[in-house]
Amino acid sequence: MADFVVHYEGGLRCHVAHPDNGAVLVMDASQELGGRGENFSPSDMLSVSLGGCVLSIMAMAGRVAGLELAGATATVTKEMGNAPRRITRMAVTVAVPGVFDAAQRRRLETAAQACPVHTALGIDAPIRIIWQD
Repeated sequence: MADFVVHYEGGLRCHVAHPDNGAVLVMDASQELGGRGENFSPSDMLSVSLGGCVLSIMAMAGRVAGLELAGATATVTKEMGNAPRRITRMAVTVAVPGVFDAAQRRRLETAAQACPVHTALGIDAPIRIIWQD
């Protein structure tokens, strides 16, 4: 288990250092909300985490089946709402180069749906994962 300590710097900016490797992430509120907008916002980071998780879990399932997914992309669309400010919808469009039979595609789609970030988001914002042909 890892503890991530997020530090507020002021000016609607936060940073966190990874406890194991020291990698640093900086987050800003968007300019429309009065932040600097120079880095990803926290809700952007959630979108990035979702896309990275979907691809990673698919790649793990693909590796077991002997499938190479290098060059795959996940385009995450995030829609924001107000009152309260929140993510109202997310969609992940996955594009994987290559040709897959029905069983291989089903394996990859099932893996995508099992992404831990996706399953942890028990929020009132349906997340669609779309396979791009």
